[in-house]
Amino acid sequence: MKAKIFTLSFLSLTLSAAALAQTKTTTSEDSLNNNLSKSATTIGGYGNAFYQRNNVAGTSRLDLERFVLFTGHKFNDQISFFSELEVEDAKVTGGESGGEVSIEQAYLKFNLNANQYFVAGLFIPRIGILNENHLPNTFNGNERNYVETFIIPATWRELGVGFYGNLNNLPLSYSAGLMNGLNSNGFVHGTGLEDGRAEGRNATGNNLAITAALQLNINSFRAQISGYYGGTVGVSKRKADSLGLTSGIFGTPVAIGEGDIMYSNGGFSTRALATIVSIPDAANINRAFANNTPQTEYGAYLELAYDLLYPGHSLHAKQFIVFVRDENFDMNAQIPSNGVIDGTLKQNHIVAGFTYLPIKNVAIKADVRFIHTGPQNPELIVNPNPVALPYQVNNNLVDLGIGFSF
Repeated sequence: MKAKIFTLSFLSLTLSAAALAQTKTTTSEDSLNNNLSKSATTIGGYGNAFYQRNNVAGTSRLDLERFVLFTGHKFNDQISFFSELEVEDAKVTGGESGGEVSIEQAYLKFNLNANQYFVAGLFIPRIGILNENHLPNTFNGNERNYVETFIIPATWRELGVGFYGNLNNLPLSYSAGLMNGLNSNGFVHGTGLEDGRAEGRNATGNNLAITAALQLNINSFRAQISGYYGGTVGVSKRKADSLGLTSGIFGTPVAIGEGDIMYSNGGFSTRALATIVSIPDAANINRAFANNTPQTEYGAYLELAYDLLYPGHSLHAKQFIVFVRDENFDMNAQIPSNGVIDGTLKQNHIVAGFTYLPIKNVAIKADVRFIHTGPQNPELIVNPNPVALPYQVNNNLVDLGIGFSF
């Protein structure tokens, strides 16, 4: 298993990776961030909606997956404010299930000089590709890739401070962050770290996390390595002891390592990423919370794309991008002795389709996702056949949708 993980990492770091030209989108947030905004207060946003057909289940759904409203303000050349209010799944008030309304970002940016700045508040750390490049017109496919949804839970935001900089004479940029840690009591079997995030909501300050990233940028080539290390137990030492867990700043830790590459040349573009998650005290977490936490998770993907309407060099040039992406991940690659293996969490996805951009900020998308998983563990079957249909290890989803940013 370790050999397979390292092979995936090596392949992702030696193959080329995704559409830099596609991510250079002009939005209100870009203008404020680059100090180009013509007004003190800036409003923008993004969103996407899609139709999805599940061919195995024989069901279809339509969803306004998200709408995000961006509001920013430039106090002066040194200090700016950035915020995003997100509505997922067209959330309806009045006790309806599903969806959510949340603050995706709310932070102050302090420019120190032409090469360095820091942020403070609810911000998105630099880890992976999707976290900082998640506008729906900057990635292919109606759904975000599953590796950076379940293994790296993007978009991942927490409360803290972050420092960013560039080197004068080298094409290198760097970042470091300090933020609240995760909550291992919130880990849920089948969703990875996602439900352990605080996202600015009553986060504990007893356990913290650090992140760091290093980027190499040469023309249309970008390579990055990033990492995360943080504690997952924010309760008092007395309560942690009663649960058999280690408390403190980095108590009962989670470690994440990630490497990615993006490259474009002419109409061709490609992106690749590999990541691994380590939870060394998973057995103690399972003993305390019975949530079947794994010791190791991993994921990797490779995407190839080509713009059939190339050449086009202006922001208003049309693009018709055809693509294929191979995603592999295992959310219980290694489990502790008190865990239960779930074969359905080891998955391979092949996604293929097109993205048509009549302008850079508007996308019309169509794709098909072929899914293959491992077998279901009989110990985890709650409603056996014939109450529920037998689990299918192969499935396919057809998606049609739109995306926009401004």
